[in-house]
Amino acid sequence: MPRLALALRVILPAFWLGALIALSFIESPLKFQAPGITIPLGLGIGRLVFTALNFLGVVIAAVLTLVSIRPAAGRLSWWLLGGAWAVLLLEILVIRPPLNARTDLVIAGAEPGQSPFHYIYIAADVVLVAILIALTVVNARRVIPAVSLGAARVGADSRS
Repeated sequence: MPRLALALRVILPAFWLGALIALSFIESPLKFQAPGITIPLGLGIGRLVFTALNFLGVVIAAVLTLVSIRPAAGRLSWWLLGGAWAVLLLEILVIRPPLNARTDLVIAGAEPGQSPFHYIYIAADVVLVAILIALTVVNARRVIPAVSLGAARVGADSRS
């Protein structure tokens, strides 16, 4: 189990990062450029996609939390994982509800005007991307044996 836990600590945040980039920063803006996609239709699709992405985030964060218990993750890993949880919960509990209410209005035919919540959500996703990159790197450094890296450097230094 320890080897699986260590592997999951690298694979899961990397997978979450890929899904986040693909859906938030690629699919989301591109769907509005597709022929026949209206703003209400695009917002309805976006709501489904982001609900699924948030669900995926909760599942991955929960599994990461479990696999970080044994063998014990380092302090930095725990801080980064806590930061990922904080941003994810901020998106789900604070930012998404007003966005969903606005989407309901647009789908019903109203024009609610501009909302800062889209930009706040984007900023939260940028922060989450940075956290997931850092978490992947920190965990990968723990998986790659430092001894073999040191041995490779010593061998290279002795040949000079």
